[in-house]
Order: sequence, then structure tokens, then C-alpha cells
Amino acid sequence: MRPTDGGEGNLLAISDLHIGYAENRALVEKMRPESDDDWLLVAGDIGEIVEDIRWTLETLSGRFRKVVWVPGNHELWTHPKDPVQLRGVARYEHLVALCRELGVTTPEDPYPVWNGPGGPVVVAPLFLLYDYSFLPQGCATKDEGLAYAHSTGVVCTDEHLLHPDPYPSREAWSRARVAETERRLAEIPDDLPTVPVNHYPLDRHPTDILRYPEFAMWCGTRATADWHRRFRVEAMVYGHLHIPRTTWHDGVRFEEVSVGYPREWRKRPGPPATLRRILPMEVKAGDGGAAPGVGRHGGEPR
Repeated sequence: MRPTDGGEGNLLAISDLHIGYAENRALVEKMRPESDDDWLLVAGDIGEIVEDIRWTLETLSGRFRKVVWVPGNHELWTHPKDPVQLRGVARYEHLVALCRELGVTTPEDPYPVWNGPGGPVVVAPLFLLYDYSFLPQGCATKDEGLAYAHSTGVVCTDEHLLHPDPYPSREAWSRARVAETERRLAEIPDDLPTVPVNHYPLDRHPTDILRYPEFAMWCGTRATADWHRRFRVEAMVYGHLHIPRTTWHDGVRFEEVSVGYPREWRKRPGPPATLRRILPMEVKAGDGGAAPGVGRHGGEPR
């Protein structure tokens, strides 16, 4: 598992591009690598429409040496405005086929090894979903958690548009994905660190600052809570929360690389859609908490 991929470039990451918004599409049009050897990790939520997903990945794969994509919940929606009305696993497989046509690496492909600065590390694109185990305080079951979420009005749109077919539930699909992914990660040689890329964080701690804590139910699974230790994680790359920042947990770096909606990124200092450098590690003064100006805005239904 030591191919010659990688050079003297950067391992960069971005997520939650949401190009259904014209302002976000314009950000992608301007997105460029820093060098000819740069890789780009795209941690989900490009958009809901297959043609938008194709345009984005085709655009980026024409600019970066390698593009690695994992699905977010929005890609998995069967949106009434999308001509492609596939559901569940069939929709995911359709997107994987699209990526292979474009030369984009997916969770179904062999994990590539980054041999550039900070390497070698295995870049592991993951597709894990969630299982409602990040329950609100005081709730003991999924039904109790959903009842509480409905009482607050904070209910993820997945409940209406993300279908698990042919699995009986989203949590059943998640359990199957976790089991298969765990098997594959365990096969990585012990001397290689990893950079897992998933739409959701592997541990619950990034959800602690959500404005609406009940939204955490749609943000991951407790089944992966020790993976950052078990699988020698150099940095865990995720999105979904729309709270771009760096945190540390058990000495492991967690990088949230979301762009988010225009109404969110307009409030942040600095240019929007700045690619996050994962390797070589970029150290900034005061890094380790929420990005200045971000605050507790994350966790709205999406």
C-alpha cells in the first residue's frame, strides 16, 4: 500500500460547498490548487442535484492532481427537483460510477497513500452515515430523541429526503457501512498513519457547541468513537456542522472544513471557501477552537 502518488504539494480539504447557491458556485469557479501536486479532499455536501455534483467534481478534478470525494447527506437526498430519482444505495452507487468516470476517488476505491510533505499517510475516504446514537440529554432512545427534536422544530431534512433503500432504516445502513469500513481500516499496515475523510466527525465532541444540540442525532455514530486512536489518525477531516475549525481530541487533530451557506460564511473573517491544508500541517496562532467570528451558529436543520 505504498504507491507513488503524491509529490511536493499540499493535501487540501473542503466540504459543504452547497453549489445550489449561486454565490457558492462562484466560489468553486475560482477555486485553484497552490501547486501542480496538490490533492483535494471533498468531504461531502456538494449539492442535491446529480448534474451539480458532476459539474463540481469535473471542474475540480481538472485542476487538482487527485480529488477524493465522500458523500454528504445532501448528495444522498432524492430531491424532487433532481431528474435522477434514484434512492438509497442505488443513488450512492450512481454517484460512485460518476466519480469513476471522472477519475475521482471514492469510499469504494482502494485507499490512496499521500507521499508528499507530511507523508506517507493513507487517505481513507469513508461513508458511514449516522445511527441516532448522539441522543439529546435526557433521551434514552431514538424515538425519544426524535420526539424531542420535533417538539423544538429542529428536525433534519434527511427524515424526508434521505432514503435507506434497500435497508429498513438509515441506522441499519449505517451499521453495515461501519462494519465494512472497520474491516478495511484494520487491513492498513500498522506502520502507516491515516487521514480519514468522512462527512461526519468520528467522535461526538465537535457537536458540543451546536446551537441546537438535538441536531447531533444526525451527525455521526458512537460506534466510531475510538477510531481516531485505533487507526493511527494523523488528522480527521469532516464537514456537515458548518462550523469550520480545528479541535484536538486525545491528542488527535480534527479538521472541520465546511464552507456552508452564504448567510453563514458572510459572517466569517477572511475570504470564503479557503482550502484547509491538512498536510503539511498548518499551524496558526490560537488554533484549536472555533474560528473567530463563527460562534454557535451551527446545527440548523439541513
